Amino acid sequence: MRLVDYRGLAALDAVIGLGSFEKAAQALMISQPAVSQRIRTLENLEGTLLIIRSQPPTPTEAGQRLIAHYRQVKLLEAALDAQPGPTTQLPELAIAVNADSAATWIPEALGPLLTPPSCLLDIRLDDQDHTLSQLREGRVFACVTSASDLVAGTTATPLGAMRYLCVASPAFAAQWFPDGFTVEAVSQAPAITFGSKDALHERYLEHRLGYTGRYPHHVLGSARDFVRFIEAGYAYGMVPLLQAETALASGRLMDVAAGQALDVPLTWHAWDIQTPLTRTLSDAVIATARKWLLQNGSTLTGLAGVTETDAGQA
Repeated sequence: MRLVDYRGLAALDAVIGLGSFEKAAQALMISQPAVSQRIRTLENLEGTLLIIRSQPPTPTEAGQRLIAHYRQVKLLEAALDAQPGPTTQLPELAIAVNADSAATWIPEALGPLLTPPSCLLDIRLDDQDHTLSQLREGRVFACVTSASDLVAGTTATPLGAMRYLCVASPAFAAQWFPDGFTVEAVSQAPAITFGSKDALHERYLEHRLGYTGRYPHHVLGSARDFVRFIEAGYAYGMVPLLQAETALASGRLMDVAAGQALDVPLTWHAWDIQTPLTRTLSDAVIATARKWLLQNGSTLTGLAGVTETDAGQA
């Protein structure tokens, strides 16, 4: 039977999770040399390097597998404390979600876990095309993702589609799109994206207009400020209908692409760990997503993982 050094695993998880040996020592209430010794002992036991001593420290592939195992064990242990009391430490649960979901329907989904609190959540924001990598690496228990890849040891549940519209303020549209949503206009009009991982805008331009050239764009990694930036007339961009519908109804925003939307199918991927806590989280996420996201609303096949549809028919 293989021996498992859980003291070493706790040190490994703390160093990677907190980003330094010093912070790990403080969290574990031991000395920094003791943290290093525990990890060296674990590496000797495993017969391989587990941490790259960089700034911040990063796990090797073997190290990440051990961290994933340790976190799964911690979740199972947390199930033993079915009724947390004043002296019970709340279990920690990490999930990865895209910023647009976090700004719209995710807070409602997390309510059953937080009122009253039954865990401490580590909510990690990433592009919907990239959240699955955090699950695959064992960094999170579950994720909301647009990726359809299967990951061993996890379950995948379709949530529905998030509909995006290409919007701008009326004044911006009048200035930059006087002749409509054209190749010439998008090659000059300043757009806004979330960052280097955000490929939604360029994929939309390619599919909608066949345009693959450069386009001027600002970068702003905040879902709420993203919409405010567009409303202020500084740029145009892709915004979830859930966020844009009030501004569209009031006239603060307008659809510059004649009702052509992108529906991005989202999936809930989670480790196959059945505890009251994980079941509550998954059930709440799935139910809330299906309340707010489009269900079977696609009409035209579009990009891989993305569907183009007539928003006017929704």
